[in-house]
Amino acid sequence: MKQQQSSTLFAQAQQVIPGGVNSPVRAFKSVGCEPLFIERASGSRIYDADGNSYIDYVGSWGPMILGHCHPKVVEAIQQAAANGASFGAPTRKEIKLAEMVCAAYPNIEKVRMVSSGTEATMSAIRLARGCSGRDKILKFDGCYHGHADSLLVNAGSGAATFGVPSSPGVPADFAKHTLTATYNDLDNVKELVAANKGEIACIILEAIAGNMGCVPPQPGFLAGLRQLCDTEGIILIIDEVMTGFRVAYGGAQERYGVYGDLVCLGKIIGGGLPVGAFGGKKELMSQLSPEGGIYQAGTLSGNPLAMSAGIATLELLQQEGFYAQIEEKSAYLEQGLRQAASAAGVTTCLQRVGGMFCCYFCAGPVNNFADAATSDTAAFSRYFRALLAAGVNVAPSQFEAGFMSIAHSKEDLDYTIDAVAAALKQL
Repeated sequence: MKQQQSSTLFAQAQQVIPGGVNSPVRAFKSVGCEPLFIERASGSRIYDADGNSYIDYVGSWGPMILGHCHPKVVEAIQQAAANGASFGAPTRKEIKLAEMVCAAYPNIEKVRMVSSGTEATMSAIRLARGCSGRDKILKFDGCYHGHADSLLVNAGSGAATFGVPSSPGVPADFAKHTLTATYNDLDNVKELVAANKGEIACIILEAIAGNMGCVPPQPGFLAGLRQLCDTEGIILIIDEVMTGFRVAYGGAQERYGVYGDLVCLGKIIGGGLPVGAFGGKKELMSQLSPEGGIYQAGTLSGNPLAMSAGIATLELLQQEGFYAQIEEKSAYLEQGLRQAASAAGVTTCLQRVGGMFCCYFCAGPVNNFADAATSDTAAFSRYFRALLAAGVNVAPSQFEAGFMSIAHSKEDLDYTIDAVAAALKQL
């Protein structure tokens, strides 16, 4: 495939945009090639500036569960745009989408719309700190919750070590309030909580870790966190920006039957437009301004285009059998990828929950970030480039999830399995 136009555009972009991209992973640095510049998309496919077509398993990093440019979503956006792109004032569509979110999640009685997942997690943490009167938070190594200062922290050495900033520009005074635990290690969490008793405002985690591939919670892990938070008066924040309406209509919390005090959402509830949300029980959410004293605001929050796209998307997700179809397609792809790896004699670990999946280049299983870090990233880079050359687009990182859409056909899946088999044989 020729990618001359993408290469030219990338060179041009680097003159006016840091690194030539507006989000780092788009630069393709970790896979040793230049990024594609996309012109359009439809259904299961994206098309680059050179006219190449790719079966897409990135799906704008999760929200395109219906596929690209679903006619009903496009129509909803067009109708909304004809009436105005933004008002900075309330609209009835905000109420409609909020009602749909609350109906899907029994632990969400009130929800505040924002414009990104980062805003959602940042605001939920502020609310937890304000409600609890505590400063420290606990997160998990390998779980990404956006780029707010207090969340850009790596694990320190030792169970009770304070976090240190993992990015220049994050003051150490911010990071010292962030504790980092090992995902799926409940004993490690208990040690940290005991060492900081009465000081932790919240525990925040991805219920399925999608930023170190696809790492499901081990049996008892979420329930153990729930019990620990109840005992210690800690607010449990479940980040479902990626998993919300993805692995079930009620997200990972419905799937596992464990519910947070606060929930962060995004991706799918905007139907591909910039959006985020956080919600929970009334006693917590009512502490937000203007009802309470904890301040949070956003000029573009509840944007009518994003609300319209979200409503149209959620209505379609409620169609009977929707998630069964996603499960069937995903299971079919999983089986084909496993067989391809076995036939090629390449060591891989494929992990999947619903329409989320990741193929690790390690023996597995992958239960935390340390396990994920054993992956052969050089092999993944070669695998990625071979798939791209064959017209299959997966995330340009070993540590990102792939996503299934309802628009992927059996022909798409069979072609992908054959492309994967060929790519693995090249390794």
